Amino acid sequence: MNQIPVKDVTPKSKNGDGSGDLYAKREHIYVKYYKGFFKNLRTISGIIMLIMFYGFSWIQWDGHQAILFDLPSRQFHIFAFTFWPQDFMLLSWLLIILAFTLFFVTVFAGRLWCGYACPQFVWTWFFIWAERVTEGDRNQRMRLDKAGWSLEKIARKTAKHTVWIIIAAASAIAFVGYFTPIRELVPSVLSWDLGPWESWWIGFLTVATYANAGWMREQVCIYMCPYARFQSVMFDADTLVISYDEQRGENRGKRKKNADYKAEGLGDCIDCGNCVHVCPVGIDIRNGLQYECVACGACVDACDDIMDRMGYERGLVRYTTEHALEGGETHILRPRLIAYFVALCVMFITFSYTLYSRVPLEVDIIRDRGQLYVQASNGMIENVYTLKLANKSQVDHRFNIDVSGIDGITMAGEREVLIRSGELLVHPISLQADPRFLERPNYDITFKVQAIDDPSILVSEENRFISPVKR
Repeated sequence: MNQIPVKDVTPKSKNGDGSGDLYAKREHIYVKYYKGFFKNLRTISGIIMLIMFYGFSWIQWDGHQAILFDLPSRQFHIFAFTFWPQDFMLLSWLLIILAFTLFFVTVFAGRLWCGYACPQFVWTWFFIWAERVTEGDRNQRMRLDKAGWSLEKIARKTAKHTVWIIIAAASAIAFVGYFTPIRELVPSVLSWDLGPWESWWIGFLTVATYANAGWMREQVCIYMCPYARFQSVMFDADTLVISYDEQRGENRGKRKKNADYKAEGLGDCIDCGNCVHVCPVGIDIRNGLQYECVACGACVDACDDIMDRMGYERGLVRYTTEHALEGGETHILRPRLIAYFVALCVMFITFSYTLYSRVPLEVDIIRDRGQLYVQASNGMIENVYTLKLANKSQVDHRFNIDVSGIDGITMAGEREVLIRSGELLVHPISLQADPRFLERPNYDITFKVQAIDDPSILVSEENRFISPVKR
């Protein structure tokens, strides 16, 4: 059977007993420059993500930053929406939807997220590009590292690390700019007039980005990222993964371009090692499916280029499925994939409706529990309430407060209140009812708070009115 090969590539321990070390010393990976279709796709997706990351904080929306997580004010602005801590459930739903989306994509096409959209790898490729520009391609970098220190080596190393630090610092500033308005943050950075909070996070994120993308790179994916560990349980025989066609490629061996290699018992693999040299995590895809593989397609592009040069058919290393390698049919529509898709649709529709129907007004009514009721000098029964009104919209509104549920009930206090955008107003009121209409010890009453300038902003909340017990 022509299955996807899976081999044990665990490094042996030093004592030679066959057990693997928990942590193998990192060997520096020199990624070779290459061209290809999947690299172009990854470059486009990476550029889009970098533009979004660096650019979205500069967009203005209704007089404020389009995306701003204002922690001191406990307001989270995302374009036309403003969210408060009370909207945490919406964030939970969003994270669940994103998780199911990741599961759906993984079942269908493996680790596409890692190879084409994961920030760790977007920045890793960004740093590899800076490394190639300053130190040269793979062979040049290897010779440079082996050579003794010279003015050229110092200059190239200094240039590389300078570019890395600039990218890391720019990334840190851009990230903090989503929590402190970017149009205020950048002038503060340029004038060295930062507060302790901004200084700490910019410094920390600069060091973290410089270390993760510059030095640790694939170590983050292999040892730190949990997704690499559990994604295999979502794979099945119809999941699209990158695989080496062992039946077609073996036996490996070098040969001349026009040689009759079949007569020599060789397969299509010329054992050039290019698929290893371009891999950002340093694995040999010919050893089979490995959890370190991030499905970036680099080995596919490199192998296809060699096949073109040799005049062989492309696809020795390719995106495929285990069923396809067996010569069978790949089943795209399968129960687990359909289940994920249906669940995603239901959750997305529910979330969209909740977001669309969300009223940007929070009303919390607290009845004075210090006393059940009081009898006013005019003989009326009085209950005291505290209304907490939060205007969660991005504009000021004047609201009207009304109450119903008891015949002839009256309100003492301001019926109309002005609440600024993002303001939480504490508004005390008292309600009075004629004891002639109070036949029971308590009544359900309804408070209605409605924006005068926008009637669609309306919230109704129920509470209790306590009255004397008639004997």
